[in-house]
Amino acid sequence: MYEISDTKKGEKVEFSNPPKEFFEALGVEGMRRFMYDFYERISQSDIAHFFPQEEEEFEKVKQKNTDFFIQICGGPAVYDQDEDLNDYMVRFHEQFSIDERARIEWLGTMREALEELDIDEDLKRAFWEYVEAFSKLCVNC
Repeated sequence: MYEISDTKKGEKVEFSNPPKEFFEALGVEGMRRFMYDFYERISQSDIAHFFPQEEEEFEKVKQKNTDFFIQICGGPAVYDQDEDLNDYMVRFHEQFSIDERARIEWLGTMREALEELDIDEDLKRAFWEYVEAFSKLCVNC
């Protein structure tokens, strides 16, 4: 249902942020549950090593990244960056060696969490289109 297309080096990646209706369907608490479910899956995945192994530090990552997704989905400005959030996130990921395999693992865990949401399928698909395309920008090796 949620397809993963290949990343092609040098390809111009077109994407748009998820519609505000995605955030509105979940609200802040629903977004937090969704993203925390996703990060619980990440902690059990093949890419868990990209994330802090100490629980307190992992909690900080979950909080900050959840804030990113809340804001990128049209929710309140809770992420602590003044610049374009998408540009910031691409630059942030430059410090990690992210290959296509890691991207696919990340997307697989996101797909599992997304499928669990009890909201309109079109909204889930719109969110998926954003993360699937945007994730290509974070592949750097």
